[in-house]
Amino acid sequence: MRHVAVIGSGPAGYYSAEAIQKQFGDEVRVDIIDRMPVPYGLIRFGVAPDHQSIKAVYRRYEKVALSDNVRFVGNVLVGRDISIPELQSLYDAVILATGAPHDRPLEIAGASLDGVIGSAAFVGWYNGHPDFAELDPPLNVAAAAVIGNGNVALDVARILSKTPAEFAGSDIVGHAFEALGRAAIRTIHILGRRGPHQIAMTPKELGELGHLEEAVPQVEPGDFPPAIDDALLEPGQRKSVTHLREFANLPGGKPKTIVFDFFAKPLAIEGAGRVERLLVERTRLDEKGAAIGTGETYAIDCGLVVTCIGYQTPPIEGVPYEADRGRFANCEGAIGEGLYCVGWARRGPTGTIGTNRPDGYEVAEKIAADIGTGGGKEGRPGLDRLLAARQVDIVTFRDWQKIEAAETARAREGNPREKFVALAEMLGARGR
Repeated sequence: MRHVAVIGSGPAGYYSAEAIQKQFGDEVRVDIIDRMPVPYGLIRFGVAPDHQSIKAVYRRYEKVALSDNVRFVGNVLVGRDISIPELQSLYDAVILATGAPHDRPLEIAGASLDGVIGSAAFVGWYNGHPDFAELDPPLNVAAAAVIGNGNVALDVARILSKTPAEFAGSDIVGHAFEALGRAAIRTIHILGRRGPHQIAMTPKELGELGHLEEAVPQVEPGDFPPAIDDALLEPGQRKSVTHLREFANLPGGKPKTIVFDFFAKPLAIEGAGRVERLLVERTRLDEKGAAIGTGETYAIDCGLVVTCIGYQTPPIEGVPYEADRGRFANCEGAIGEGLYCVGWARRGPTGTIGTNRPDGYEVAEKIAADIGTGGGKEGRPGLDRLLAARQVDIVTFRDWQKIEAAETARAREGNPREKFVALAEMLGARGR
């Protein structure tokens, strides 16, 4: 019997467990360890609450979780409750699937002012992550700036723009729903250093901005290259640019405006103790497509800045780490003897949810090649004995199902759930 520990219960973790099952069949036991008492990681805390069709992928992970040879071990923090060397002594293979939950820092003057919030924190706030439930972002301001030109920036701008009625059917948490309903924000700027042809926004998500009840997207026609150049783009990118060209021709008249500030490099954030304005330098593209400053500057008055400029994996003691890339040092997923990584912990914060699946299957093949017909470490019984001795209160998948049922029962009418946002509430919902 082989024993494999997967650290992290998000998409990369469950795809890895699925791959390990298919690789070894009944001759393996997989423990999926997570610091949260609830599973699914990015699906629960990262995917936008109004994108329920994307969140539905958790049903695939649920099927894996309910199989006989996979176990969820929640409320266990690796590095505090148990170390990597201890796990390596207990399991034939340890897979790090911790994702990249930390914001990449914005390294400009004023980035530490009140009102500057990283997207991991802001998204975590409206998605009910316990670490950010008390965030209290400043929403009683006239304007906000969102720095970044990817889908996360779109999510943030869309959530800031929606009416309460537009959140019907979502699982946005109550504290965020109420705060956003009282928000005074009327202008949201989305800043990118380069132009429309260089965005990392997908067509479906971008197109949603054109159908908001009270907000209209605005693009400066002069920011586009000649329309004939669109033919050089990949099909998906071309569709996104088509949306932007349509936005440039939309009439105004709605109470909120989403302004695309292209060719805009943030220089500094200014204010007396809190955000009051964002200083920006206009850029242009050089012959290689890189953004370079022109020396021309302007200011955007705003009381909230949300940075959507990327994420990084937190280091774990004893695991080689590439700080410049924000990921674990690895060679095609292999870190060292019996230690592997997948997903954003392996690649850095790139790709979609589905991109994590090939990682899991590749690492499963590596583990099979490394273990061969061997294996046979203690695995699950050893973990349980060690955690019990340390009085760690683990959460099983059966416990999670009780938490899930309680969240469903307390949902606002028409919504799928009302998440618990405090660890104590999650643990209490088990009914022990």
